[in-house]
Amino acid sequence: MNDTAEHSRHDHAGFDRRMLEALICPQSQVTLEYDAERQELISRAAGLAYPIRDGIPVMLLDEARRLDD
Repeated sequence: MNDTAEHSRHDHAGFDRRMLEALICPQSQVTLEYDAERQELISRAAGLAYPIRDGIPVMLLDEARRLDD
């Protein structure tokens, strides 16, 4: 794989966007949206944003930010 393709799959923190295919919101059980700027995975159905730290999604309700914050 060339560097351009590798860079398009990973953000600057190393999050692999292909992981989105396997992750669902633990609250609503729906697929998530990736927000590269804020380094979060968004569940619009649950109104939550899960942080990505060091390229690893933290899928804990206690760590999620409410979208209305």
